[in-house]
Amino acid sequence: MGAQSSSHFHSLKKKWTKRHEDLKKHIWDKHRDSLTWAQQSSKQLMAGSLAGLVMLTQASTAHAAPQNLLPSPVPAPNERHHRTPDQLVSELASILPQTVRSLSQEQKEEVARTLSTSFNLSVASNLQGKELNRTYGVIGAEQHLTRYPGDNIITHFQTLEEQSRFARSGMAPGRSAWGYFTDSRSTLTQKDIDREKYYIAVQTFLSPGWNESTREYYNFFKYRKMLVVNPENGKAVVVVIGDAGPAPWTGKQLGGSPEVMQYLERQDGGARGSVLYFFIDDPADTVPLGPIQIQ
Repeated sequence: MGAQSSSHFHSLKKKWTKRHEDLKKHIWDKHRDSLTWAQQSSKQLMAGSLAGLVMLTQASTAHAAPQNLLPSPVPAPNERHHRTPDQLVSELASILPQTVRSLSQEQKEEVARTLSTSFNLSVASNLQGKELNRTYGVIGAEQHLTRYPGDNIITHFQTLEEQSRFARSGMAPGRSAWGYFTDSRSTLTQKDIDREKYYIAVQTFLSPGWNESTREYYNFFKYRKMLVVNPENGKAVVVVIGDAGPAPWTGKQLGGSPEVMQYLERQDGGARGSVLYFFIDDPADTVPLGPIQIQ
């Protein structure tokens, strides 16, 4: 009984399989074009769906990525890194000699590059083929200069606060090496005031070429703009050459107005110290006089 049932089952299975194959062949022969199109379209649809899924997955992953894993923005070509006074002091210390003396050409160039970058100025030891005898020296205290005939310690200051801070330095006897800054009090301008307030006296008479072309050098140095820097604290002032001096026998290479000395935190006498002083190339006269910050 069992053997007959099994034989009958296999017979039915064979008939059903043959009938299924015949039916599939009949349908394929009758609808070949439609079925071929459907088959090809389904493959394209599957490929497109897979590509879209990959794109969505990538977009989602990128959106969810932590920001600190993203590439850092590339700084603009003209972007500058801000220095601190301590960094400037450290950089200058690595360039300057242990004792205050004349700098070598290489040292002058290194200092000029450092100061130019730190203060965003065009700084140089040599300008128009002319230079001072020193660019690094001991600075002493100078007195206030007479700006016009009749200027005195009472008329000299714009505010009582300035008078209380700087009057004790007194007025220098006579005029500066270039005379008065202006003809009278009525013609005194803010530029004249600033030139006297922020001036230095340098040894123009010791500069190379002075004896051969005195008049030319005299005119060149008159109110020439310079940057004076205290290498021990990074403080700096934009000044003009307003007088000549001091004498070589003093042991000093330049002098500063009372306002310049106070800002740089430099003193005269036994506590005197060194400064750097370099030309500022400013033909359009756009750099203001006075204290300047590291940029």
